Amino acid sequence: MDLSNITVTDNPLDTGGKSTSGNVLLTLTLSLLAVMTTAINALVISAIVVTRKLHHPANYLICSLAVTDLLVAILVMPFSIVYISKETWIMGRVVCHIWLGVDVTCCTCSILHLAAIAVDRYRAITDAVEYSRKRTSRRAAIMIAAVWLISILISLPPLVWRSRDEEHECTIRHHQVAFTIYSTFGAFYIPLGLILILYYKIYRAAKTLYHRRGTSRLTKQEANGTTLPICPDREKQSPDTVSPLDKSFSDHSTEGERPRGTIKSLPSESRRERSFRGPWISVPREKRAATTLGLILGAFVICWLPFFLKEVIVNVCSSCGVSGAMADFLTWLGYLNSLINPLIYTIFNEDFKKAFKKLVKCRHYL
Repeated sequence: MDLSNITVTDNPLDTGGKSTSGNVLLTLTLSLLAVMTTAINALVISAIVVTRKLHHPANYLICSLAVTDLLVAILVMPFSIVYISKETWIMGRVVCHIWLGVDVTCCTCSILHLAAIAVDRYRAITDAVEYSRKRTSRRAAIMIAAVWLISILISLPPLVWRSRDEEHECTIRHHQVAFTIYSTFGAFYIPLGLILILYYKIYRAAKTLYHRRGTSRLTKQEANGTTLPICPDREKQSPDTVSPLDKSFSDHSTEGERPRGTIKSLPSESRRERSFRGPWISVPREKRAATTLGLILGAFVICWLPFFLKEVIVNVCSSCGVSGAMADFLTWLGYLNSLINPLIYTIFNEDFKKAFKKLVKCRHYL
């Protein structure tokens, strides 16, 4: 969001006079981040559009998130770079109003997309059979439309009732703490609480279901001695060993496509050996699940929590304030989430990886 959104400050870009070389280096660094954000989100969108295997309602939410982050990269970041490098607003009042509106709305929408994805994955893992029937393209479109509508409703009041800026400034200023509470809680704190609760429940549900499946297989093995427990180096051979959490995060586009199978025991292995090996098959899966959730939650919290903490503290505490350089840093830390999102939400999906490789190699395919 804008570097001083919903914050009462003086000139937010008064950085104390940057040296020419430092200013050039900062501008180049921020420009590189903007270009990378644009390229990666465009790659995700292209992969989903041209790859039939990725045409799944869950991936439509990922695509919409990438579109939102792409808008941040091409409509928000460049103006912020000019504002920071020039240390004054030079593009007129009309452009300022439009930029602030796009900035607040797109950043809020990006955050709410993460909450919508968490809701979708929670339903997919806790009510898999029933939700698989409801998980349609129409439902995904309704969720995306709802996210954009809520984002606009959250962003409008601070934009409409903001105080008038000086000619050289482009910020959102007001003297009402209520606007700060409304904006920050609607755009971040409530979605953050929802995401934390849902991903905790997802992890607990996946862990329970995976242990239940492991126990069921072990019981079957001891009963007839014909099925070999799946150990980590053989997990890829049996789709039945894929944990619900792995499916939730990395297998949207191929759900239900693979046949199930079993692996027969080797004559040389005793039942005692098989019973000993069975219980620890869930350890690698649980570690990977914890890593996935840690990356998703960690990136989101690290990128946006400092910015929104600053917003609340500066507005509630009349004697508190932050320097222009710190305001710039916290704003771009939030923008950085638009670069990280497409990486985290696609890196664990083999279908996305294959699609990216084909796009990079310029292979035309559908």
